[in-house]
Amino acid sequence: MNTIKTPLKAETIIDAPIEKVWDLWTSPNHIPKWNNTSVEWHTPRAENDLRVGGKLFLRMELKDGSKGFDYVCIYDEVIIKEKITHTTADNRKTTIVFEVVDNGVKLTELFEPEDKTPLDVQQAFCQSILDNFKKYVEDKAMA
Repeated sequence: MNTIKTPLKAETIIDAPIEKVWDLWTSPNHIPKWNNTSVEWHTPRAENDLRVGGKLFLRMELKDGSKGFDYVCIYDEVIIKEKITHTTADNRKTTIVFEVVDNGVKLTELFEPEDKTPLDVQQAFCQSILDNFKKYVEDKAMA
């Protein structure tokens, strides 16, 4: 059991309006298009009931099918276009903050790590997903 609950942090600044950032982050139709760490991974299934007590379900897999996992959490707090907090099935807390800044939206994710994976790997995993999200949103904003 993880005795230290110091959250890890990943963040990015996205050059797009908050409405676009929020919509693409929360829409189950868009989540599979950006929720991966590399071209080898994908999210074949995403369900999102974005409300307090609602559930987020993501199935993440290697495209060759050799490895995968379900990410399941329940929403604790939802402040539209500002903040989302949720608790994972293994009782870890995550907070996502959407902050409008001069050059777009600063997206910050703070999450409690799990016990089995090195902290730097978990932080890099989360950061790579945020980086993919940034690229996805900015590509959509330019289209």
